[in-house]
Amino acid sequence: MRLLRIVPDDTTFDFIRFRRISFPISALLSIVALVAFFTMGLNFGIDFKGGTLLEVRYANNTLNIADVRSRLETLDLGEVQIQEIGGDGEVLIRVAQQPGGEQAQQVVVGKVRAALGEGVEYRRIEVVGPRVSQELLSYGIVGLMMAVFCILIYLWFRFEWQFALGASIANFHDIVLTIGFMAIFQIDFDLTSVAALLTILGYSLNDTIVIYDRIREMLRRYKKMPTEELLNASINSTLSRSVITHVTVTLALLALVLFGGRAIHSFSVTMMFGVVLVGTYTSIFIASPLLIYLGVSTRAMAEKAEKEAKSGHAKAERLAP
Repeated sequence: MRLLRIVPDDTTFDFIRFRRISFPISALLSIVALVAFFTMGLNFGIDFKGGTLLEVRYANNTLNIADVRSRLETLDLGEVQIQEIGGDGEVLIRVAQQPGGEQAQQVVVGKVRAALGEGVEYRRIEVVGPRVSQELLSYGIVGLMMAVFCILIYLWFRFEWQFALGASIANFHDIVLTIGFMAIFQIDFDLTSVAALLTILGYSLNDTIVIYDRIREMLRRYKKMPTEELLNASINSTLSRSVITHVTVTLALLALVLFGGRAIHSFSVTMMFGVVLVGTYTSIFIASPLLIYLGVSTRAMAEKAEKEAKSGHAKAERLAP
């Protein structure tokens, strides 16, 4: 029985030569992402900004967005966002943080309930105060920084320092582009977005480590092969696995984007961009070519092996009777 081969075993595509294109493009996109972050800022959700969120459902599709908006505008609550979700009479209502502490937010819930009247099912009610939201934001930032730092330390012990630094730069590149994407399109940045960023870190790292492990294996085996040729061979040998993984993940994320609903919209859209568009590209066109500029080469490995051999030989001679 013949096995399915998505990518032929004898594929010899030259990925490394595209580094002269991918590096400038990534640098430009990173600058755009940083400019968008510092000028436009992130669209912080209720988790980080504070306020009141209500998810309600009108039975028998009796929802009238214009009527809901007109009722809530009479309450004078400041910024109120109303968005229809799904197609089953569900609506998401976001009310800005009100002065007066948590008690004022509870008053908002009572006013909204009274304005909407009977015949409304309340599926979710969330009230987040400013102190809690600031703590959540701080913990989210610290969590991301700690994740990147722990990845760097682990890879330093697992591989050589060049591999650890290359993977860390690639991960930082993924985070910067993803945050820039969220700033440009003003996607809600909430706790699910932090979870998405951490998931992107793990996915991108896993894909990079698979290629790095094959590179290290081939460096030990082929000490006379040109470095660029060795890197290309390593990427091509793991290409079938990468394609299968990316296709299955893409299909799963596409289902979340299309049918996941508003509750996980920011998570699914961020994941789709970070995993499919950024993570896949980074592991092949950024992380692997970076090793050339960090001093990883077949010549360096050959010199290291020769030096270790001489050191071992000299030690054996000293211990000989």
